Amino acid sequence: MELHFEELLGKITDFIKSEAKTETVVGEQFELGAFKCVPVIKVGMGFGSGGGESTEPKTGKGQGAGAGAGVGIEPIGFLVSKGEEISFLAAGKTQGLAAAFEKVPDLIEKIAQNRNKETAEV
Repeated sequence: MELHFEELLGKITDFIKSEAKTETVVGEQFELGAFKCVPVIKVGMGFGSGGGESTEPKTGKGQGAGAGAGVGIEPIGFLVSKGEEISFLAAGKTQGLAAAFEKVPDLIEKIAQNRNKETAEV
């Protein structure tokens, strides 16, 4: 029994290309009034394979092989834009990178306020 890893990897890659997309999980970009909303997802993958053979004198020659893959897809939020402003709205718990994206607009606003304050003092 021969396991063709390249063929298997090609099939897995094709599946991921067709299924692990934002459109498949939460839909396509949409507009809500003056806001443009783009769904954002998180994709995780794992692959595994193994094989072996035996030449036991009593039972003859035997072979075995196997492979598998798993894909996890989770919606994490939306990038929302209005004019020049872009912000991230998290779906559910806010943690990790999603939390950082959520704080960017506030950070930019604070930096702008500090610069305006420093300019006014000079």
